[in-house]
Amino acid sequence: MKLSLTNYEFNISPVWSKPINHNYTPNLQDVELFDQNGYDLTPLEIKYAVANGQEGRWHRPNHYALKYDWFIGENVTTGAHINHALCFERKSYAGEARAQLQAFAKTNHLIYKILKMRAKWGLDISIDYVDEKGNVFEVLHWEWDGFDYNEVYDKKKQIEPFLLSVDWTDAAQKMLARKDEWHHLGFFEQSAWKTKFFGIEKERFKMVLWE
Repeated sequence: MKLSLTNYEFNISPVWSKPINHNYTPNLQDVELFDQNGYDLTPLEIKYAVANGQEGRWHRPNHYALKYDWFIGENVTTGAHINHALCFERKSYAGEARAQLQAFAKTNHLIYKILKMRAKWGLDISIDYVDEKGNVFEVLHWEWDGFDYNEVYDKKKQIEPFLLSVDWTDAAQKMLARKDEWHHLGFFEQSAWKTKFFGIEKERFKMVLWE
């Protein structure tokens, strides 16, 4: 299985500044299920995404995010394959949008959750493996988050040549031969084993975005 790199590049802007319809008043549901360490947008954030011309995607019935394809792979039903390979973004607010949110927060203090957000960018790739014998496992799941655009951009450019160079099916078969070393480990311990196996930097993710 070979990966193909998309031409997506992050939106460098950390903020949205355009307000939403002034006849609208946010309610409790508009800020419910706030994702303080990830990228899922609340209904209120989605309205600002639309107002500022940035389109995201639904990835589960109640989950919407600014997420974009990072790599694509071959359509296969056996061997190594992409589970997901995505770039993520989350915005903070400036200008008229921020002033509007500050006005909303006077009567709905939950809006401060959005006002206190820092802009955030993230990388997330998961390569899985299945075969005719019923072996199923995650070959690599590597995520990297950050509040500094340049840092995340540099990390993206550093990791891409490595990801493109790997023969993922061959790597999976070598890992399968060493299953007794990692299969019994927990999620984070497996991640550490696998990043060491590939000789890459450990993950960094789930960074809380409030100031």
